[in-house]
Amino acid sequence: MNEPDYRVENGIFYIPADVPVVPIQPGWKRERMYQAIRNTMIPLLRAKGVKIFVHGLENVPVEGPALVATNHIGYYDFIAGALPGMLRGRRPTRYMAKKELFDHWLLGPVCRSVRHIEVDRSLGADSIITAVERLEDGEVVGIFPDGTLSPSFELSDFKTGAARIAQQSDAPLIPVAAWGTQRFWTKGRKPSLGRNHYPIVINIGPAISTDGTAEEVTQRLKDAMQELLDVSRAQYNDRFGPFPPGLDWMPASMGGSAPTLEEARVIKEREKAERARKKGKK
Repeated sequence: MNEPDYRVENGIFYIPADVPVVPIQPGWKRERMYQAIRNTMIPLLRAKGVKIFVHGLENVPVEGPALVATNHIGYYDFIAGALPGMLRGRRPTRYMAKKELFDHWLLGPVCRSVRHIEVDRSLGADSIITAVERLEDGEVVGIFPDGTLSPSFELSDFKTGAARIAQQSDAPLIPVAAWGTQRFWTKGRKPSLGRNHYPIVINIGPAISTDGTAEEVTQRLKDAMQELLDVSRAQYNDRFGPFPPGLDWMPASMGGSAPTLEEARVIKEREKAERARKKGKK
């Protein structure tokens, strides 16, 4: 695989050199909490020896709305999904995040301060309406189309929310696939602390067509994200492999010991039933 020439930003972001540098957007100066998070996370990632390779930034608009759809394999995916906007003039991404994060004593105030969008399944389409409004205001909104973290590290069953939001707002729907975030911290594993030098590879595709039904757009989005995920995995293995078999952060389809997609579905249903049981006891 031919390697592009990279420029390095902030000591950790590796961006193809032919992608133009974008001026910082005027609205960034008002994003105090986002500034604090960025100014905290970059030194931490640099101290851990992290290198993040980002391809396809030219597919992200420097102004106007954008709905960024990212795969969900680890708790660092919020960083991966925010980079398309952040590296295009420091455009903040308003993530659609589950209610439990907003209820957390620490994360809740942070989520509200950076204007993330609360997803409360009991309130139906409220979060979709809010996301559409943010996009109509010209903001960047981030979403995980499969709704939850997949322990299989594969794309699981997509919901139609991303398609419906894109269709209602006329915002470009941009597919993103990250690989390597699961090595830092993911479901069922303790976080990897210290200077681990783990790399991350991110690929951003062009906006997909939102013509057709929500189901058709959802399938189109999943197909595009699968192609990008295959590219990210191949780049990761070519640059940093080969990796031994049986690794717990590697999917079963690639010789790892992570659950298969079907096993992950069973785990998810079991957890869902357990949550319902506990809720019924209250």
